[in-house]
Amino acid sequence: MNTARTAQAGILLPLPPLARYLSFSLAPSAAPGASLRALAAVIDGERAVLGIGRSLVSALGAEIAGLRGFPTLAGVGVEPPATPAALWIWLRGDDRGELLQRARRYEHLLAPALRLDDACDAFQHAGGRDLTGYEDGTENPVGDAARYAALVADDDPALAASSFVAVQRWRHDFARFERMPRRSQDLAIGRRRTSNEEIDDAPPSAHVKRTAQESFAPPAFILRRSMPWAEGNSGGLVFVAFAASFAPFEAQLRRMLGLDDGVVDALFAFTRPESGAYFWCPAMRDGQLDLRPLGIAG
Repeated sequence: MNTARTAQAGILLPLPPLARYLSFSLAPSAAPGASLRALAAVIDGERAVLGIGRSLVSALGAEIAGLRGFPTLAGVGVEPPATPAALWIWLRGDDRGELLQRARRYEHLLAPALRLDDACDAFQHAGGRDLTGYEDGTENPVGDAARYAALVADDDPALAASSFVAVQRWRHDFARFERMPRRSQDLAIGRRRTSNEEIDDAPPSAHVKRTAQESFAPPAFILRRSMPWAEGNSGGLVFVAFAASFAPFEAQLRRMLGLDDGVVDALFAFTRPESGAYFWCPAMRDGQLDLRPLGIAG
């Protein structure tokens, strides 16, 4: 029998046409082990990617090295919120109705120990662009580099092939963005919207300069799997970043907030995060989630 661990495939696969993100909290006096075991039997890691928060790990009497709460950080006029959750599911597919039905099945499996707090639908836009029109994830690592960035290495036998994910929902101020001249929009991002070409003389506040992964020491490589969301006439981006630890994400976030040099990312002029949470994404073993690090046998 092949007992090698593999990553949840959805982490490394291309983005799906549609997605739904589910966040759950623990019910009072919950005993979540049985519910999590039932969910693990149906989560395939490809059509659904599972992340587990610190509160759920603690409720199971376990510990995952490197898993912690979302950081409390503040820049000048900017303070990204921390909104922890016990469990997160990224549903991937191409039919919104099927995603809804699958979400309801998972909700029923987890009840009564975990309750659904939030569901957010997302989608691909214009071939992988944010709703502002700019291409998202241009500098994503690919191939082996993506695996190296997103997954815990094999030299950590307890957590090999698992991943840590940072999740934020950003809400865009479209009216404010639309009032900006096109040149100002391009300089805020650091790329030209029409060509996606990086602007060499963009200011230090340009987003691409704030988050250039190779410019950190050590380099802060993450694998972005973000998708736009919309509800009514509001919308934005569900930012999803997988990595072997939270260190690269936190390095980028600190620089965006200007905590290293006082320069705040120009993105904050027209968009703000309204949520922020950390999760650990278990590896797969023999086709099922490997929950042994949580003390749950397969």
